[in-house]
Amino acid sequence: MTACSILLTRQVLPLGHNLRRDLPVKTVCSSTRDEVRLAQEASRKYGKPEPTIFSKIIDKTIPAVIIYEDDKCLAPVHFLVIPRIPIPRISEAHDDDASLLGHLLIVAKNVAKKEGLDEGYRVVINDGKNGAQSVYHLHIHGLGGRQMKWPPG
Repeated sequence: MTACSILLTRQVLPLGHNLRRDLPVKTVCSSTRDEVRLAQEASRKYGKPEPTIFSKIIDKTIPAVIIYEDDKCLAPVHFLVIPRIPIPRISEAHDDDASLLGHLLIVAKNVAKKEGLDEGYRVVINDGKNGAQSVYHLHIHGLGGRQMKWPPG
């Protein structure tokens, strides 16, 4: 079993294709208000036994290709790295999760390199309601393909 899955937004691509070369990319932004509302709703549901969308993809309840299209891109390139182990929040990770968490960052670095993000990119983990976490299954966002702004929030 692999340690993580990679979801790349915008387009279904066979493995080995280069997103920057093969796609006309258009950024579609979701509003901050929508993300905050989703995070607040997810926070109210947190701890209930319902599976997350990530766990449904991982256990094949929802058929999915690892790289798939999504309309909530926050940058020209936006990918997710998701551990197969369902850690709900980074604040709930244990010391013995260190190897897995490090592996997720290395995977994010490798995907960014493969996607041609040589000028840089942003890695984001949202944690809890105030961190705008909307899915309670730890995941890393990789964002790139343009100049990021600061401060992000």
